[in-house]
This record gives sequence, structure tokens and C-alpha cells, in this order.
Amino acid sequence: MEKKKKAANPTSDDSESNLWSFLTPRGTTASFVCITLFAILVRVAVSIHPYSGAGTPPKYGDYEAQRHWMEITLNLPVKEWYRNSTVNDLKYWGLDYPPLTAYQSYIHGLFLRFFDPQSVALFTSRGYESYIGKLLMRWTVLLSDVLIFFPAVIYFVTVYYSGTHDGPKSGNMWHFAMILLNPCLILIDHGHFQYNCISLGFTVAAVSAILSDRDIFGSILFTLSLNHKQMSAYFAPAFFGYLFGKCLRRQNPFLEVLKLGLAVLGTFIVLWWPYLYSLEAPLEVLSRLAPFERGIYEDYVANFWCTTSVIVKWKRLFSTQALRILSLVSTVSTCLPSMMLLILAPSRKNFLFGLLSSALSFYFFSFQVHEKSILLPLLPASFLAIDEPLIFRWLTYFALLSLFPLLRRDELILPYIALYGLFVLLYNAPVQRKDIRETRSHFTTLKYFLITSSLLLHIVYLMVTPPRRYPYLFEAVMMLLCFSQFFFIFMYANMKQWEFLKLSSQIVREKKNL
Repeated sequence: MEKKKKAANPTSDDSESNLWSFLTPRGTTASFVCITLFAILVRVAVSIHPYSGAGTPPKYGDYEAQRHWMEITLNLPVKEWYRNSTVNDLKYWGLDYPPLTAYQSYIHGLFLRFFDPQSVALFTSRGYESYIGKLLMRWTVLLSDVLIFFPAVIYFVTVYYSGTHDGPKSGNMWHFAMILLNPCLILIDHGHFQYNCISLGFTVAAVSAILSDRDIFGSILFTLSLNHKQMSAYFAPAFFGYLFGKCLRRQNPFLEVLKLGLAVLGTFIVLWWPYLYSLEAPLEVLSRLAPFERGIYEDYVANFWCTTSVIVKWKRLFSTQALRILSLVSTVSTCLPSMMLLILAPSRKNFLFGLLSSALSFYFFSFQVHEKSILLPLLPASFLAIDEPLIFRWLTYFALLSLFPLLRRDELILPYIALYGLFVLLYNAPVQRKDIRETRSHFTTLKYFLITSSLLLHIVYLMVTPPRRYPYLFEAVMMLLCFSQFFFIFMYANMKQWEFLKLSSQIVREKKNL
């Protein structure tokens, strides 16, 4: 009887050990529903704030770019979507993403035209910013998020905690919340205005499928992501290395590679079919996907080229062609070790670290990187949140700082502060995860110094006018600080991959000795 009473009346310590303990009696489904509804509410709250380019003619901003693509895809034949003409001026927000983005714009355009035809009328809708038009545009992002990114995250958490994860399962709801309430993604998609939730959603689903050994399905999903935004190529080396490494360990490696190759090729053919009528048509689209004329970087982004440009004036010293080659060589050489480690030791955990390493390699060294590209390395870091909470937290903190100048221009300071605070609150929820207790005082001191510096930079950037001679001084300091932290995470991820290789080699040796 005493045992039954104890079981029926858990201690206060047990009830406080998990942030989501008040939901567990109602089951996992109730937890998913509550977190999902809260995530939707947060997105709606952010979307009532300004967006990129609001009321700033002549080109406005990313909001106008997305609306204009709906206008073009609705009113012109598919063959004209990427072609410069009198009715499609590519200098005014011409389509510069792969065909799946164009199809998405067409579907969203139908939605807008049904309720507000003027918002997507050819020519006359440029700079259209009516209340109903803005409301409908915000709804297209929210619907895309709920229909693609949300189910993908549920898929990932379900797979990750049903056998692929060897740690405690009590934090699965916390993990679900941390991915779904990613402050950077919410601020960029529902504040600044973009549709990263679609390509990232396909990537999350692809990773989930591959973790559950549905490699063909995962390859198709990743191909969809790649054909929505070309920046998904940040993950390509990790996908290739892991899948190729798995194929080499099967009975018939050639057949396994062939099946995956045909799945990828078939998906490409279906998506690119309207542009396969001639040799020039797909090349015309491809030329739009690589805007080399914009330079190796724009604005202030915390990657290698922008950070080092304070000392080395890359744009002055090298031609665009030379920078393209230098960028390609640097990107390939830094992501190649990670890819090889995945081929040699294709474990699930190594795959997640490989995604992080590969994404950071591209972020540091590829051509034409934007501030928003930090969303890509942040995704695999969120996959590892329960096992590497410090890395996840650290990358999120400095990803937010790297986006701060952009979000300030968009007048999104209030939602930025709110989501920053929400992230800190949720991260520190009392769940069971692999936190590292810092016993060394110098590490703790350094950590608090960096966090304090980050917070001070926010205040200085808002309150202090920079010297006339150095108008972008504060942005440069921010990027230098962020780059240093991103590089530390990059080195740590590569180090972890080497450890997985050593562990794999040790297991092989032990099996041989049996």
C-alpha cells in the first residue's frame, strides 16, 4: 500500500524536473498540440510588426520580392519566369531561386488573387501594400510553416526519440519546442519576410527519413529542399557522405548508389520539366541562381570574407572571377574532411555533426552569403540540442547578434527582444539533458565575458552614433565577435567527427579480435 501511495503522489522534485510535466498525464499528443498552438501564436504576434522594405520605394525589400514573384508566375507563361523581357524586368526582383520556389509563388499567388486580385495584377501591383494584401502575404508564410515545417519537426522528434537517440527521452517535448520556437527562423520568416520554413522543413523531413533508414525517401525530400532554395546545398556534402558511406557497407553498393541516384535524378527531372525543352532553357534558369555580379558578400555577414575584409580588401585586390575560384577552393577544402569522415564512419550522430560542419563551411567561405544564411547551420545545431545544449545555445545567441543589424533596419527590435527572452526562458527549463558543469573558473569567466560583450554591443548599437570616419564600426565588431564563436563551433563539430571515426575503428578492431 505504501508503494502505491508513493507512486500515486510523486514528490515535488519529480514534478519540477521537467518543464512539460504538467502535460504528461494527458499524453504526448496533448503536449505536441499545446506547443504547436503556442508556436503559432508567437508567429502571429511577430507578424503584426513591420517587414523588410515596408514603405521604402522604389524597390522596397524582400516582402516586395516575394509578392512580385507571385505576380510574375501568375501572369506569365512558365517559360518566361526566368527570362528578361519587357513584361519581366529581371532587375526588379527577378526570380533567383530554383523552380520549386516559382511553383510555390504561383500557388500563393492564386491564394492572393482569390481574395485581392489587385495585389498580384501585372505592373500595377508594384509596391502594393494594402492592409488586406499584407494580411494575405503573412498568411501564406504562416500556412507554409504549419503545413511543412511543423509536421517535419514532429517527424524528426518522433524518429529521434524512437530508437536513434540513446540518451534520456524525458526532454523530447523540450526539444520539440526549441526547434519549433527557433527565434532566428521566426524573426526572418514572420518578421523580415521570407519562406525559409519550406526549404528547411524539407531538410528536417529528409534528415528524419534518413535517420529512420528510409534513404530513398530522404533523398527525394532533400532534392525538394535543394530545388526550393539553392542554399540547401550547404547540407549536400553531409547527405552525400553519409548515404555513400552507408551504401558501401551494403551487400550490393553499386545497386544502392544507383537507386539513390535515380531517385534524385527523377525528382530533378519532374521539377525542371518545363525547362527541359531545349539546352538553353535550363542554363537560363541556372544563370539566375548564381548572382556573381553582386560580389562575394553583401552588407555585414559574420563569415570569413566579410570579417577579414577589415584587413584584406578582397573586392579591390581580386577580380570577381578570381574570388569565385578562391571561394570554391576554400569551401570544398574545408567541407571535404567532414564528408570523408562521414564516408568512413557513417553513424547517425556523426551525420548530424556532419550537417553542422558542412553548413558552417559553406557559410564561412561560399560566394554571396547573406546574414540570413546562418539559419542553415542553426538547424543541425537544434537537432543536437538535447546532447550538445551548450553548442546549440551558443550558436543561437550569436546567430541572433549577427542578425541584429538587419532586424533593426526592419524595425523589429521589440519582437527581437521578446524572442530572445523567450529562448533564454525555454532553454533554462529544468529538463534532463547533457549539460556540462563548468568547474574551471577561467572557462566560466570567458563565457560570461562574451555574453556580456554581446549584450553591451546591442545597447551600443542602439544608443551610440559611430564615428563619421568609421560608420560601420559597430557592425564590424559584431561580425568579428560572431565569426570567432561560429569558428569555435565549426572546429568543435569537426573534432567530434574525428572522435566518431576513432570510435568506429575501435569497434571494428574489437569485432576482429572476437
